[in-house]
Amino acid sequence: MGEAGAHRALVEGLGVEPASAARLAAYLDLLAEWNERTNLTAARTPAARFDLLVRPVAPLAPLLEPGTLLDVGSGNGSPGLVLAALRPDVRATLLEPRMRRWAFLREAARAMGVAVDVRRQRHHEYDGPPARTVTVRALRLPPGELAALAEPGGRVIVLGAAPPAHPDLVPAEPSGPGLHVYRRRST
Repeated sequence: MGEAGAHRALVEGLGVEPASAARLAAYLDLLAEWNERTNLTAARTPAARFDLLVRPVAPLAPLLEPGTLLDVGSGNGSPGLVLAALRPDVRATLLEPRMRRWAFLREAARAMGVAVDVRRQRHHEYDGPPARTVTVRALRLPPGELAALAEPGGRVIVLGAAPPAHPDLVPAEPSGPGLHVYRRRST
């Protein structure tokens, strides 16, 4: 079985809808291809890519608030593109300032057939409206800046180290090692 078939088998094992599985397999296939010339991930095998980029993100899909998703520092597409593949009902915006990664995200979204807004911007340059859900992975951003990206009452999901405490971010369930979920205060 080639990499493409291995990716497909792995994502089908998630038990997601066939259309979502096809989108995720297309994402992983393109990531493997691009990773040969642009360092997107250290994961070099189909199983390693799946285990790093898809498996830990898939359980977050139900946590997305209806409406909009803003993924900050989208890089290799996880979690933003993965969540867009699983929740096509949520309008996703991906922020990535690095040219090659931005180009990858645009091509991956096209290959996956997901309608996402991919912007070549840093979080502090974002001029769009606050999102219902904000995601960030492996970036240490000031918590006040994270909170400002979310609508009042919206969620902020951090994969990686927890941000320092901030009065506008209230811890919410579920949280655990490497996963921190917050609710932005409404007032």
